Formats: sequence, structure tokens, C-alpha cells
Amino acid sequence: MLLFLSACARMGSPDGGWYDENPPKVVSSTPEDKGTNVRAKKITINFDEFIKIENAQEKVIVSPPQIEQAEIKAAGKRIIVELKDSLKDNTTYTVDFSDAIVDNNESNPMGNYTFSFSTGDQIDTLEVSGYCLNAENLEPIKGISVGLYPYDAPDSIFRKEPMIRISRTNSSGKFTIKGVAPGAYRAFALQDADGDFVLSQKSEQLGFSRDKIEPSCKPDTRPDTIWRDSLHILDIKRIGYTHFLPDDVTLLCFQEPNTDRSFLKIERNEPNKLGIFFTYGCDSLPKLRGLNFDSTDSFVLEASEKKDTLLYWIADTTLINLDTLDIEMTYLATDTLGQLVEKVDTIAGYAKVSYEKRMKEKQKELEQWQKEQEKKKKSGEAYDSIIPPKMLQVDISANGNIEPKQRIFIEVPEPLARLNEDGIHLYQEIDSAWYNCPHELQQISTRKYEIKVDTQPKMTLSLEIDSAAFESIYGLCSDKKKVGIKVKGEEDFSTLDVELSGIPKNADPTKVCVMLIDGSDKIAKQMKADAAGKVKFNYVKPGKYYLRAFIDMNDNDIWDTGCYDEDRQPEEVFYFNEEVECKQKWDVKRQWNLTAKPRYKQKPEAIIKQKPEVAKKQKSLNLERAKKLGKEYMKEKGVNL
Repeated sequence: MLLFLSACARMGSPDGGWYDENPPKVVSSTPEDKGTNVRAKKITINFDEFIKIENAQEKVIVSPPQIEQAEIKAAGKRIIVELKDSLKDNTTYTVDFSDAIVDNNESNPMGNYTFSFSTGDQIDTLEVSGYCLNAENLEPIKGISVGLYPYDAPDSIFRKEPMIRISRTNSSGKFTIKGVAPGAYRAFALQDADGDFVLSQKSEQLGFSRDKIEPSCKPDTRPDTIWRDSLHILDIKRIGYTHFLPDDVTLLCFQEPNTDRSFLKIERNEPNKLGIFFTYGCDSLPKLRGLNFDSTDSFVLEASEKKDTLLYWIADTTLINLDTLDIEMTYLATDTLGQLVEKVDTIAGYAKVSYEKRMKEKQKELEQWQKEQEKKKKSGEAYDSIIPPKMLQVDISANGNIEPKQRIFIEVPEPLARLNEDGIHLYQEIDSAWYNCPHELQQISTRKYEIKVDTQPKMTLSLEIDSAAFESIYGLCSDKKKVGIKVKGEEDFSTLDVELSGIPKNADPTKVCVMLIDGSDKIAKQMKADAAGKVKFNYVKPGKYYLRAFIDMNDNDIWDTGCYDEDRQPEEVFYFNEEVECKQKWDVKRQWNLTAKPRYKQKPEAIIKQKPEVAKKQKSLNLERAKKLGKEYMKEKGVNL
């Protein structure tokens, strides 16, 4: 008895018991899963334990698409789905939960679970899978809707009726459309901005294909690896499954150019500049007429390349002092029929900082300068009695070491009233002596100029600018400036030869534009292939690169997007799947078959920005617990290790 009481009184720490590692299981549902002739719009799915739904808005997909969003909620051991739209006759409905269902305690994932039922006598079970990629850079697109239309449907259906089956891409850009009936289909993708499941806005990203999709299935096997531990494989088994086809549909998605032109806004952040912005450019520039000032010869225009952003420099200094410039603007804008028509608006350019405030700030600066000079005078230092004039700051793009063939630009901060070309000198050092170097000065834009010179390897140049060679419209003059320029030698670079094959049959090799890109997917060099499909990159800086190419169908040296109404796909883009390392003095060669790999496998993983999410895994908490508590404790508890 004493021994018994002693054992009962011994203190100990409860171990808390074993964790639940089993994922939730469905025990019943109303209506029955894969049931037919169902008319109820409320679905109840019962589980063997308490569950929750993670990211239901993002992960759970109801097909056919629901115009009025279904209500999906977890309550204890059940999930309740209420469909708000009317049910269609003889239609298979699927509620794809993906991996959103987990148990309430340890968040063990149930896995990819789909509930389905049919309002008719039979249920459709075929599936179509594939990928959605950004057409410009082959980046996987996450969260875009993908669906099917009958193959013989008119093209206008994409703008009028929702897709008949729908899915959504995951973080890898992959989609699986379930509950598909036998037949022929076309695939479409849509970044649906307004939730109507039709292409209705130009801002909506889309993808479409002309290929016929005929879903099918076959029995197949796949390997299932059983690990002894994190390093050793115990066994590899072949698991049978139903293989649904096609599983590699690839949609290249793009955004159509917004060619509708309208006036956006006017800005006057600085008193001497008016910024006028449009949604799209036009060769016909707007006409400005001053309402409270004479606008004749009052502006110097600086336009963007597309002429959708117009910067008007106010040349008349008396107008700069006006806080408000009232302007009548006549311009071309797109009407409701999509045609450019003349429109007249009255706009006002309000100075961000008023004239009075600017004068106060200027006076404050003057007083501060005078105090500093007075302080220098009292201490016996050199001082000024008159504020020195401000100089026009000239920026030269080349300074120090440059590459062979590199262009040299001069840029000024404000438009020029006068340019003295005789005040710009370029010298070349030859055998320790300096000689005039032949060059030409060419204006590139309102404030940018190019010194055209053939920069050869190991050239040593000196660019010298005389005082007052540049004078701005506000009377500021440039100061004397001298810049030394040294062109690197060939031994500082690498050479890369690329030989292309697998060029699409409809493409001319000379229209294949090949780009050498860095790890940020930015272009380092760009060249067109020759008739034999060869490209040679000279003077490549040592480093690690990647290759991208596109078929430049209109030969304008830039990638162009597509247009659905014109049945025009974006220009085709390809990636070389390997990294290319270039070293000093190396001649690097690569063979590149553009179409050897499917598009969704081409872009190197190292430069993919949209990384796949880590798949949810069942937690091995009990194994970790066993390791922590030790073998002796497990034997005491009767657990066989």
C-alpha cells in the first residue's frame, strides 16, 4: 500500500499526447459528390474534423463562372457553398478548392480537392491544363482567369458571353480547367477587371489561341519517391493515374495598346514649364492660344517620343511671373466611334509656388549670401560684393573609360537660344601629340545633342567646351569644361557568337532580334540576325548574361503587342534556357534552337521574377517530437521506433 501511494504521488510533466498529422477527410455531402440531376444551389460538405479555408477568394474557383459571386464559408466540421446564379440545364458544376482546405489545429492540407455535380443525367470529368505567360518576357502570370469557348463560336463571343468553363492560374502560371465535356474548344485568358468574364476593357490583359483543343484521357503511371530520410531514397514506386490531355496549352498574354486619345491633365510644377499630358500620342500637336497673355513665340516645345507628354518651356520671362496662365487648347481626341475629332478646352496653368513666395525665397537667399560675404570680409578672407551669375550646367555622357563604338551625348538642363559649334573641340592623342579629331554635332532632341565620332579601341580623346559655347533661353551661359575620354581595348572585352536554328517558318531570319540581357532582364546589347541566322556581339563586358529574342515582324526594332479585334498575336518571344558567361579575351559561341523547348520551359529560373509558392506539406510533428523526447521515452510509452 505504501509503495502504491508513493507511486501515485510522484510528480511528472504531462507529454501532451501526439499531434494530429492526418489531413481532413470528407465523410458526407449534400448533394452527393459527382451527383447527377441536382437542382439545389446550396452545397454542404462534412469532414471528420474541424477545418478552415485559407485564401478562399483567391484559391476557390466555381465553374461555370458565376456572375454573382458564390458564398463560401467554413463552419466547424463543414463547408457551405451557396451559388447565387441560376443553375443551367445539363451542365456540370465544379467547385475547385485547390489546397485551400486545412485542418483547424496543425493546418495539414487536404490536397487538391474538387467537388462536382451535374444538373443533367451525366457528369463531365475531362480536364484541360496549361500555362499563361506574359508575351513580352515569358513571365508566369499568377491569378489570371483561363477558360474555354466552343471551337466554332464566333470571335465576338469573347466580348459578349462568359466562358463556359473557367479556372485560374497559380503562382507558376499553371491552370487546370475541370469538368470539361468531350468536344472541340478554344482557350482564352483574361485579367478580368470588372468581374463580368468577358473582354470589355482595353486595360484588361488577355490571351487567345486559334488552336483546336479536344480533351481526352488515358491511363498512365508516374514515379512516387519514398525517402528514408532527407538524403536517402528508400524506394521509387510507379503509381497509376488518369492522364488528362492536353496538359501543355500555352497562352501568351498581353495588353492591347490604348489608342484612345484624350486630355489627361496640365501641370506647372516649376514656374517656367507647362506639362500637358494625353492618354495617347498624335502627330498633330495641340494649338495653344493665351487668354490672359500673348502666346505668340512664348513657348519652346519638348515632346516625348510618342508625343503623349508635351513640355512647354515658357520663353518669355514676364509670363513666368504670372501665377496663372489661362489657355485655349485645340487638339484631336477620340470620340465615341473611335475617330479622332477636333476638340477645344480651356485649361489653366497654376504655378505650384506663387510669384510672391518665390520672391521672398529669393530675397532670403540673397540675405543669406550677404551675411556669408560679410562674415568673410570681417575675418579677412576673400569675398564677393556681387553675386556671381549662375552657369548653365552641361552634362557629358562619356567621362573616363568608354566602350568602342559607344556614343557620346551632351545634355543641357534647359532649351538653348544659341549654340556655338566652334566652341566645341574634340582632340585625339596620337604618339603623345594632340590632333583635331573629325566629328559632327547633331541635335537629338530639344535638350540633347550627339557628338558623332568613330570611337575605336584604345583611342584617347579630349572633349573641350569653351566658355559661353551654350546659352539657354533664360540667358544662362555654359562655363569652360574639359573631359578626358579613353576608349578601352579589345582585350578588355569578350565576343559572343550566336547561331540560331528552329526559327518559325513564317519568319525571315533577318527579322529575329536577339538581345543580350543581364540578371535583371535588362537589355545590355541588341542586334538583328543575318540571313544565315547568325549574330555576333562585339565588345561584351565580362559578366554573366542571358539571351532573349523576338520576331520583329514590322522591322521597327521594338517588341509590339497584339490586338484581338485584328486577330494579331504579339510578336513572338524566346529565351535561351542557359546562362552565358563572358570573360575577358574569350570568344564565346552558342547554338540556340528557338523552338526546341516549349515556351513555358524556356525562361531560366534564375531570372524569373514570379517565383512559385512553396507547396503545402503534411507536417511530421510526431517524428520531430519523437526525436526530441528520445528513444527511451518512446519505449516507455510503447511506441515502436
